[in-house]
Amino acid sequence: MLLPPVQDQTELIEVVRITDGMRHLSAPDLVGDDVAIWEATQISSTLTLISSVPDSELHRCFNPGWGIRAHSATRLLFQIAFCFQCHGARLWGPDVPAELDGIHGFDPDSPPALELLQRFRASTTH
Repeated sequence: MLLPPVQDQTELIEVVRITDGMRHLSAPDLVGDDVAIWEATQISSTLTLISSVPDSELHRCFNPGWGIRAHSATRLLFQIAFCFQCHGARLWGPDVPAELDGIHGFDPDSPPALELLQRFRASTTH
């Protein structure tokens, strides 16, 4: 999955358990329960995982359950909402180029996607 060039400025990732997935099709902000803050090596490994998730064909539901907000030291850079059922990830935010803004297909059964989902789920237990 493609990430915006500004990913290199990420200094903090908020992990969000999305409670109302249907609103995220066009919502301006990622809304849900903040379950974790990832910093340092977690950021690098998470962005590497996301960028290595292979593309897939989108299905129809887009009811995301997990998301991230990526921040620089001073501001929000981008957000991603992940729907592991429909193979869709919505990428948006102030520093996302127009050609990357929107829903992208990803393979939720690929090893990087499964690892990402496992990290999301494990973040709720800390």
